[in-house]
Amino acid sequence: MNEQDGLWSRRGFLASLTAAGAANLIAPARGICADEPKGVKLGFDNFSMRAFEWKAPRLIEYASSLKVDTLLLSDLDVYESLDEDYLKEIHAQADRAGIELHAGTSSICPTSKSYNEKKCGKAEDHARLLVRTAKRLGSSVARCYLGSRRDRDDDGGIYRHIEEMVKVLKAVKSEAEDANVRIAVENHAGDMQAWELVNLIEEAGKSFVGATMDPGNATWTLEDPMVNLEILGPYAVTTGIRDTAMWETDTGAAAMWANMGQGVVDWPAYAKRFRELCPDTPFVLEILSYRWPGEAPYLKPEFWSRFPKARAHEFARYVALAKRGKPFEIPPGRPTGDASKELEQAQQKFDLEESLEYCRQVLELGLKK
Repeated sequence: MNEQDGLWSRRGFLASLTAAGAANLIAPARGICADEPKGVKLGFDNFSMRAFEWKAPRLIEYASSLKVDTLLLSDLDVYESLDEDYLKEIHAQADRAGIELHAGTSSICPTSKSYNEKKCGKAEDHARLLVRTAKRLGSSVARCYLGSRRDRDDDGGIYRHIEEMVKVLKAVKSEAEDANVRIAVENHAGDMQAWELVNLIEEAGKSFVGATMDPGNATWTLEDPMVNLEILGPYAVTTGIRDTAMWETDTGAAAMWANMGQGVVDWPAYAKRFRELCPDTPFVLEILSYRWPGEAPYLKPEFWSRFPKARAHEFARYVALAKRGKPFEIPPGRPTGDASKELEQAQQKFDLEESLEYCRQVLELGLKK
């Protein structure tokens, strides 16, 4: 599907909701949440603004201008240096801005196709670098991941990679516990279903390992985001959240990530359950709108070689989700034009700010006014 326009301009958000007949969403959402605990932190992952190639200081300035509570810096390239003095300056800047920082990196699984040994060295050493960076930033969270769906295609499937990653995690347990840092493993790019990630966390040690919960990636592994929340919520210490549009096809289901409120996820219900399962975990947006996840051709027998242990009752929820959706077209209002870096930047800014506004106005998330 070609890039087209997005949803509403930020300034006209509520007016457009009314014009679209969707203003009724606001009242039910507030009614649902009225008796629930308030105060879920709201933030974003720097990957949402990847086209800008900003370093940490500029990202903190932008986060402060948006009045978010949390900023997940999900890669180590976002820093100009990993020296202690520099990272402590970043920590101090975030403190002055009232921004909670979460640190992150990429894969720490040495057998994954996603692991870059040439760049990162030994996986255990890279995990230690992540923990050390998180400590210097004042972050209690160190986000990372195993790999991608490609790792499900190997001999032994995803499970041999899970075993290797558990070894890496156990090797850095003392450093993580001494630093008071939880290593937060993401369900990433179709690598693990939620129950598989829970098994990894339990095997490594949930005293120092938790989850980066990503409901957008859940749809990459045949999961309803609500199922993903029920399983991973009690383990989640940070998040990477976005909406997904889904619909049935001749061979299974297709999906595409979208701005918050545009897809098939019942976000008022999700936010209510989020408050119950992980109220201290920030609601961090990782907006990748109008990309992947593509098609899951689950009506083709050969597709299931990737998911030999899939659980039927959870897959049934995924199918039901696809049945509720319909082929998706990007609504008007998003910046358009000839492909360029400037257009990509404008679109990412639009998508993130629209999604933050939805979270504040409809879901009543965030501590700052």
